[in-house]
Amino acid sequence: MTDTSGAASRISSSLLDILRCPLTRSRLRAEGDFLIAEEGGLGYPVRDGFPVMLIEEARLPEGVASLEEFKQKFKDMIVAK
Repeated sequence: MTDTSGAASRISSSLLDILRCPLTRSRLRAEGDFLIAEEGGLGYPVRDGFPVMLIEEARLPEGVASLEEFKQKFKDMIVAK
């Protein structure tokens, strides 16, 4: 069951519709105090009602120790700039 309480649940649905993970460009869902990327599972914190959409600030998914490891593991999901 997804936790819909927390700071992320207060993000408007219209904003959530346009926000994307800056690394994988996937949609985000609200979960507790984070916006979670559907592809890869990076968790972007919501602080004082504002989503912090910086890759360096993202919470890594379980089983991934570093951002470099994430990039290697999910390289097929990362959109080239």
